[in-house]
Parts: sequence; C-alpha cells; structure tokens
Amino acid sequence: MQGSIRKTVTRLGLIALGMFCFGWALIPLYDLLCDITGLNGKTGGQYTYDAAMVQPDKSRLLKVNFLTNTNGGMVWEFRSEKGGVRVHPGELKTVNFIVRNPTDKVMVGQAIPSVSPGRAAEHFHKTECFCFEQQVLQPGEELMMPMRFLVGPELPKNVETISLSYALFDITDTVDQGVLAAATAASQKASSLEQTKETKPLVVEG
Repeated sequence: MQGSIRKTVTRLGLIALGMFCFGWALIPLYDLLCDITGLNGKTGGQYTYDAAMVQPDKSRLLKVNFLTNTNGGMVWEFRSEKGGVRVHPGELKTVNFIVRNPTDKVMVGQAIPSVSPGRAAEHFHKTECFCFEQQVLQPGEELMMPMRFLVGPELPKNVETISLSYALFDITDTVDQGVLAAATAASQKASSLEQTKETKPLVVEG
C-alpha cells in the first residue's frame, strides 16, 4: 500500500516538474512567435528616424490612446501625461509618462509595451522610450519619461485608432546586487546631506 502511494506521489511530482519546465520553455517560444508574426501587439526595438525618408500623410489623422498599468506587486504610481493624441501617419510625436516610487527603498522597474490592434504593431515605431532601459528610482523619487514615436504611413487604411499599453513590472530582485547596492548607498548619502543641511546652525555675521 505504501509502495503504491509512494509511486503516485513520485509521478505527481514529476508531472508538476514537467509542467513547470514547460511553462518556462513557453516564454522564449512565445517571444519568438511574437517577433515573427507580431501577434499580441508586441512592438519592436528602437527605430532610427530619417526625416528625409518619411513624409507625413496629411490626408489621414489617427487617434493614439495611452494606457498604463502596474503588474501585481509593483507599487509605483504610473501614468501618461496625456490620455491620447491625434497624429498623422509619418509624423514624429512626443508624449511624457510619469512614474513615482512612493516607498522608502530603491526600486527598479521595467515597462513592457504592447499595441492594439495587433496588425498595427509592426507600423508603430518608437525612436525614444523608457521601455528600452530599466528604470532605477530612489525613495520618493518622481521621474518624467519621454516617449517619442511615429506611425508608419504604410499602416492599413482601415485602422483609425491605436492603443499603446505599458505594463510596469518590479524587477528589483532580479537586477545585479552591486548596482542596486550602489544606488541605495547614493540614496542614503543624499538623504544624509539633506539632514545635515537642515540641522546646520544659522550663522549671523555681526
């Protein structure tokens, strides 16, 4: 009886391990699929803009909406300065996003963008974006982050509205501990200097 139970537990453990490994394997496979097909609105990397090569299509006007959300466990405040803008295909546009770390510790965040409808993703180009780098914020720090983009003139004619969404993740525990320690030390030094300024006695010259 005990042998049968032991075999069952072992099989269940192997199944659970297999499912875990399969889940991790799906991540790079999913990324590869998105890179090839553009499914799920995954956007590309940094785009090199050449004004001589891209002419705005003044005959069309698109609405681009901006959505922000934080992943579970991420406590930062995250929003776009504007809920949306109107832009001509081929026109370069800049929008600011604001993030704030309300905690008393140094944190690192990573924003992941996506575009909908999915068929618009390959035509949405970012020349500058905070999502290209990890963001390190000191305790209580607020940061304005510009995002510069253009929508390619080759966007299908039946697409009139595009939504750009950002999901912000807390990756503090995954970054190099040396980098995090240096950022924390800098934060503590700045805080100490501020306290010194506040407690320094006022000297009045006679």
